Amino acid sequence: MLKENKYTKGQDTFFKHQAQTTPFSNGMEVSHADGMYIYDVSNNKYLDLVAGVSACTLGHSHPAIVKSVKEQVERYAHVMVYGEYVQSPQYQLSQLLVDNLPTSLNCTYLVNSGTEAIEGAMKLAKRISSKSKIISFNKSYHGSTHGALSIMGEEVYKTKYRPLLPNCELIDYNSIEQLVLIDNQTAAVVVEPIQGATGFTVPSKEWLKALRQRCDEVGALLIFDEIQTGFGRTGQLFALDTFDVTPDILCLAKGMGGGMPIGCFISSKENMNKLKENPKLGHITTFGGHPVCCAASLATLQVLLDEKDIIQSIERKEALFRKHLQHKKIKEVRGKGLMLAIELNDVELCQKVVERGYEEGLITFFFLFTNTAVRLSPPLIIPDEEIVSACDKIKEILNHID
Repeated sequence: MLKENKYTKGQDTFFKHQAQTTPFSNGMEVSHADGMYIYDVSNNKYLDLVAGVSACTLGHSHPAIVKSVKEQVERYAHVMVYGEYVQSPQYQLSQLLVDNLPTSLNCTYLVNSGTEAIEGAMKLAKRISSKSKIISFNKSYHGSTHGALSIMGEEVYKTKYRPLLPNCELIDYNSIEQLVLIDNQTAAVVVEPIQGATGFTVPSKEWLKALRQRCDEVGALLIFDEIQTGFGRTGQLFALDTFDVTPDILCLAKGMGGGMPIGCFISSKENMNKLKENPKLGHITTFGGHPVCCAASLATLQVLLDEKDIIQSIERKEALFRKHLQHKKIKEVRGKGLMLAIELNDVELCQKVVERGYEEGLITFFFLFTNTAVRLSPPLIIPDEEIVSACDKIKEILNHID
């Protein structure tokens, strides 16, 4: 962080008048961003290996997204609360989503963010099942609103905000043995196909399939939190394709907007109809499905579908990262596709890699529930040569840290 007497006006206002999430924000003042790079007000450029925490799927200022946003905002922005007027960016996005999902996931409710998608999915599960118990997993992260916080798998972030929702229980991730704890009183099980906050923990396919089977046995709905994995990050459009498991409700956000704020939960039309009567307005939002954000999401999805090599290259790019991240201080490279964690088993070393990387023009980041791993979740468009260059820079940084 810059010393106070060297703050720009923007930084000074940021630290004085904008609510902070930690005592140690980076404080870079952004000028502009393009492709793989973010530029500060001094025109220093930084290779972005975080993508706004998996949000900027196609990098920064992608021409298709910029064009779609400009064209839509010139036509109209917000015109009415969600669900009243027919707006083409909303229905076109909804159609394209269901065209690329299993047939049981054929109806989309558009919201503003991932945590709102989770909240809506939890409500829908309770409405469908007439049960109240929600099961999630230790070390899971699903958002910070009260409902999502209630199913978070890390007590330190919950304890100061209790009481939270009742009947929320935690079991161990990737444990076949603990699936018996899902019983006939369970409304839903909420799971990340790849756990994000732990540093991209990948479960076995067998476990996810057993989880699906157990939910079927006891009549619980299976909710997939694909807020980070969605839109190509695992090497397929959705992680449900990667693991060949179809949930009852699918939650998306982050990468679906290409840098714009949007989320959704998707289920069957029969399930979604439960929200429109008895009582009506079972779930409402003013800005959910904002037409400008929907236009950006539609453009993002269309580019990924048209330019098939983007997603088809993910497996190769993962292998390239793994090949070039060989170093005695790197204990493991964990994750799948372009959601990777460099495990260093050392808190101070992790901190120094992120900080010195930034000084060298490389943006990496941390994880919420582990402080010994460095986050890599670059835009899906990252070129091979940038992967090799970034890995070389990380190894050079490790060479110079005692």
